[in-house]
Amino acid sequence: MTSTTGQRSLLASSTSLPDDLMEDSRKRIGVAALVIAAIWLLILLLMGIAGRYFSASVPNIDAAWPRPGRPFALFGILGGVGLALLARRLGPRSHWLRDATALLMIATCLMLAILESRFPITQPGRLSWVNVIILLYPLIVTDSPRRTLVVSIAAALTVPTSLLLARLRGAALPETAFALIVLVVPPFLCAAIAVVPARLIGRLGQAVKRAREIGAYRLGALLGEGGMGQVFRATHQLLARPAAVKLIRPDSIKGVSAETARIAMERFRREAAAAAALSSPHTIALYDFGPTGDGSFFYAMELLEGMSLEDMVKKHGALPPERVVSFLRQACLSLAEAHQRNLVHRDIKPSNLYACRAGVEVDFLKVLDFGLVKENVPGGSTDVKLTAADTLTGTPAFMAPELALGDPDVDHRVDIYALGCTAYWLLTGDLPFYATNTVQMLFKQANEAPPKPSAKARFPVPAAVDEMVLACLAKAPNDRPRDAMALVAQLDAIPFETPWTAERATEWWNVHIPSTLPPTPVDTRAPDRGEWIRFLKDSAAR
Repeated sequence: MTSTTGQRSLLASSTSLPDDLMEDSRKRIGVAALVIAAIWLLILLLMGIAGRYFSASVPNIDAAWPRPGRPFALFGILGGVGLALLARRLGPRSHWLRDATALLMIATCLMLAILESRFPITQPGRLSWVNVIILLYPLIVTDSPRRTLVVSIAAALTVPTSLLLARLRGAALPETAFALIVLVVPPFLCAAIAVVPARLIGRLGQAVKRAREIGAYRLGALLGEGGMGQVFRATHQLLARPAAVKLIRPDSIKGVSAETARIAMERFRREAAAAAALSSPHTIALYDFGPTGDGSFFYAMELLEGMSLEDMVKKHGALPPERVVSFLRQACLSLAEAHQRNLVHRDIKPSNLYACRAGVEVDFLKVLDFGLVKENVPGGSTDVKLTAADTLTGTPAFMAPELALGDPDVDHRVDIYALGCTAYWLLTGDLPFYATNTVQMLFKQANEAPPKPSAKARFPVPAAVDEMVLACLAKAPNDRPRDAMALVAQLDAIPFETPWTAERATEWWNVHIPSTLPPTPVDTRAPDRGEWIRFLKDSAAR
């Protein structure tokens, strides 16, 4: 029973292969289609133009060309260009794309076989281009072995078909049965051989798919990477819920010292633990966490649709003050819970604040990346120092003076300062301080006062917003808002003639970031026994 199931899985549709392998196949189809069109164009030029000058030395070339050569070449050119356009427009799993590719391949083989049969068959053992195309087909199109065999046999049948057509029009054929077999049999042997790479590619795709299964999640496309972590689009194997999986692979920490590798792994573990302890809707949600089996860790978090505030300013310019205040308020709600749990983020910056869609809401802010989180226990000394020797903790352009000066007893007010730097960036598209190197930036953070945001802002900035930002950027922690909720109260007290409303936010998103996430697929197929066993084993291991 197991053997039969395995054979069926090998003969199953290629839709079970990973998305990126199918995407590579789509790209190969597009390139191959253009190559086919270029070859037919070259044949048309050589035979239609240059052939006139060599027709005297090549017997019966006029009979073989232009009838049916020119119509075939034109069809090949149009078919290749059309398939290339289809490959650009259709998805990699579209059956229309696979069907169109198969039809063009069979049609090309038929046209070549007919053209070959129009020349005198003086050497029955000559190599037919049909054989070459059949062997190349499984290397271009990622498909199931069964479908590859069917298409290849249909292509091989074009050779006896062309010989039959040649016989009907009175052309000379090989006189012996052996010579005829030498012409007809090789294409069918090539069709049988074509199943081998199709089967190997299918098995490789399944192996890649299994290798990408992390816990109960199946990894998809790479969404981004930074430092030693990578983030992949993923899907829960049973719930079909989309997610983002972040992991550190062993090869990403090769070549570094053991201490650096330990710090990276501990930061990663701390980030997951911190996110799991928080429940604010403005903190990115954690779904799962655990080891991958190779000494590294992963955690699955919600998949967000939107962009970071850093990218938003870079792409669309500085933001109006009322929108900046809306974002800051949401960030404060996330940080307030973290601070109440004695957790200090220590790396607040525009790239770690993400504006996204949340259900029907837009401009919904999520705080990301708790990799530098520090447990701030008064009088305690159990916190793991997640900073290597002689390295900084945080980003210099958003670093509070006490962090810049190396004060080991920092508290949640470093996050308030970083929020002030972030607000400055959002309002002006510029940093509070300009420096050419890290040392100069740290010196200015500790010693210089920044100009008012209104002096640089793209939009008019109310005096209350100036005061709020400069209060957050105070050098002494005691001169800043005492905590995140105090800053929320200050933000709520700022009056605006045109407040930032849900209607304005929706209008902006519809213009600049229309929804791109497809509907979440609902898998109504009952999981087979193997899927349940794997899921239960993974759950027990965790």
